[in-house]
Amino acid sequence: MAKKSWEQRLSGKPSEIMANFVESLSIDNRLYKYDIAGSIAHAQMLAEQKLISKNEFVQIEQGLLKIAERIDQGKFKFDKNCEDIHMAIESALVKEIGEAGKKLHTGRSRNDQVATDIKLWLRDQIEIVKTKLILLEKRLVYTSSQYIKDVMPAYTHLQRAQPISIGAYLLSFVEQFERDFVRLSNCRNLLNVSPLGSGAVAGSTLDIDRRRTAYRLGFSSITRSSLDAVSDRDFAAEFIFDCALIGAHLSRMAEDLLIFSSNEFGFIKVSDSICTSSSMMPQKRNLDAMELIRGKCGTLYGSLVGILTILKAQPSGYNRDLQEDKVHIFAAADTIIACLEMAEEVIANIRFDVEKISEQLDDGYLDATALAEYLVTKGVAFRDAHGITGKLVAVCEKQNRKLSELSLEQLREYSQAFEDDVYGFLGSVNVAGNYISEGAAGIKQVNEQLEYYKRELAKR
Repeated sequence: MAKKSWEQRLSGKPSEIMANFVESLSIDNRLYKYDIAGSIAHAQMLAEQKLISKNEFVQIEQGLLKIAERIDQGKFKFDKNCEDIHMAIESALVKEIGEAGKKLHTGRSRNDQVATDIKLWLRDQIEIVKTKLILLEKRLVYTSSQYIKDVMPAYTHLQRAQPISIGAYLLSFVEQFERDFVRLSNCRNLLNVSPLGSGAVAGSTLDIDRRRTAYRLGFSSITRSSLDAVSDRDFAAEFIFDCALIGAHLSRMAEDLLIFSSNEFGFIKVSDSICTSSSMMPQKRNLDAMELIRGKCGTLYGSLVGILTILKAQPSGYNRDLQEDKVHIFAAADTIIACLEMAEEVIANIRFDVEKISEQLDDGYLDATALAEYLVTKGVAFRDAHGITGKLVAVCEKQNRKLSELSLEQLREYSQAFEDDVYGFLGSVNVAGNYISEGAAGIKQVNEQLEYYKRELAKR
């Protein structure tokens, strides 16, 4: 292989250890389509600016397309001595078309080239992640529509708190994933500025047209500072953060489903198709996929800490540390896509055991808050109502009774505000049907929320 252009400055060749240590081709070869697209746009601009001839542009474009075809077909040999995907393609281009290939790098550096490639790649990855989010949201919306009138306990501090519609429980995750969707959209908008033409760090003395290449590559504008453009990886950190937060939401959902699928809870039934078993205990049916999603959240956090650590001590301009950014970017994208696909599959293969849930639904005095609010409607101050209800719960605990099992006379011993209509406010099912506030987890609100999400998701 001929010397790299930068090797002309040095005597001798890099040692094998050095060559192996600095290469990134084994990682960044997946950027090849974006590198070629950027190179074609750059070459066309060079021809328009008369920095290369039209004929040379045609040769470059045809040569790059042939290389892309060979890579697509698995017929291209990646040589680690080329260091990275940029040099691998340029070297192949020179072999393919000769002298014209040597002119491709006019007015650019690998520094602005790789920043451009990553942004182009991330734009597509963001759309893929958003699509996976939409599929999961739609699955949750569909599943929630099957359980609108079915009631389950909601928990605070892992203690039974208030009754809610199962549909409302499922839609709470849609709300989380909606925020993730918006964050990814914002990330895409922020990164969609072209660094191409910023050169190594200070731009070029050649009359290149950066706005032309930006337009051809679908960027909304160009970066204003060449010094910042080549070292900016804020967009990478933001993307990985978005993936990490999606991972956190998936992990919370996984935690719930693992608990609910245990014999102690028995809230959900799980299809065998998404279970594993034990190599020793033949009775086991494990929802391992959810445990792995929970574990992979740590992988996403690791990628986030990794990229932030790379960025924290960068002096101005480009530094080779940035070569490691792709390790974390690629890992985050691959991990979150796999987790979203698995989560959608799990939701499609579980069902809530509403009979089992209803058997113990009124355990834990889930209707206590509603009873206190009933007293408020009768003119009792909430703090007083809270205290009265607390005393009633204590009485019921000693007698092993439910609040709804107390007679009106017993209730009136604690407050004369109680009337016959109180029993319409007791019992978990009644409470879930009585919620009034917008956005509540009741039956009426679930129907409204479902209509909203169906309408919004249909637009995508």
